[in-house]
Amino acid sequence: MREDFDRDWEALGREVLTGMKEWRLQHSRATLREIEVALDEQLAHLRAQMLQDVALASAAAQWEEKGREEDRPDCAQCGQKVKPRGVMGKRHLQTYGGQEITLRRSYGVCPGCGARFFPPG
Repeated sequence: MREDFDRDWEALGREVLTGMKEWRLQHSRATLREIEVALDEQLAHLRAQMLQDVALASAAAQWEEKGREEDRPDCAQCGQKVKPRGVMGKRHLQTYGGQEITLRRSYGVCPGCGARFFPPG
């Protein structure tokens, strides 16, 4: 997993560097504020990909039916251990930078009160 992160993030990082160099050549008289906005736009995609990758790599993202019960989260409503109930469909979220990320993670149901649970992290 770490090798995938390194490869993907390095490629995106190179795109940011190249994009900023090209932008600067095209905007030689840009103000500091304009440069900052352009840089934030360039970094937003890298940031979103990193956020998505790290969230999906979280131990909280996937539960196994046969996993240890003590590793499962407690229900916030009644305190019982949440039971895994499969993989949730894709969930699309918006980052602070305006980029969309997609999460697909396990979800669970509390056996005591029936509350549905989508793990954080």
